[in-house]
This record gives sequence, structure tokens and C-alpha cells, in this order.
Amino acid sequence: MYTLVIDGVAVAMTDADEAEAREIFDSEDFKADLADFTTDGKPVWNGKTPFEVRPATEDEEDLFDDSLDGDDEDEEDEEEEDGASVVFLVMVDQFDDEFDDEDE
Repeated sequence: MYTLVIDGVAVAMTDADEAEAREIFDSEDFKADLADFTTDGKPVWNGKTPFEVRPATEDEEDLFDDSLDGDDEDEEDEEEEDGASVVFLVMVDQFDDEFDDEDE
């Protein structure tokens, strides 16, 4: 597992191998999402700050596993079909809006 760090803050992580993690985090679509997403009203990424990709810590791996626990279907089959998973380690405001809409 690998973690994306921006300005010293662990922002997201993936269960991909290192090469795939770098490919995911460096993709134009992912960068565009990071520039559009906000946390506490501030951009997750300013579009300029370089990314650091490093191996995930044990605590981050636990958070990753906990976040996917709601998906109790056969996880091995899901990984084969869907590829790598990405989990944000910061609260993304746009995701909060999606959950609020589901509650209504």
C-alpha cells in the first residue's frame, strides 16, 4: 500500500503496487479531482505543490482496511474486477455532500 502526501499531509492511499500507485496519483484525472476537492473549505491540492508517494504506515493501512469493511462481498473478486482501491485520508467536503443527500 502506498500513501500520497501533499505538503506533509497524508491525503490518500491505495492498495496498488508502487508503480500503479504513482500512475494513479500522477494521472491528470486524479490531479484534477484533487484540485477541485476541498477539505474544510480549502483546496486539497493547490495544483502546484509536488506530490510525495511513500509506503503506507501501519496506522494508515488500518484506516484503509476499516474504510473498506463495509464492502463485505468477496474482496478478492472485487480487486480483480475493479483494480486498485483509493481511500482519502482527509475529510473531503464533496463526499460529505453526497452522504448528506443520501440521508434525505
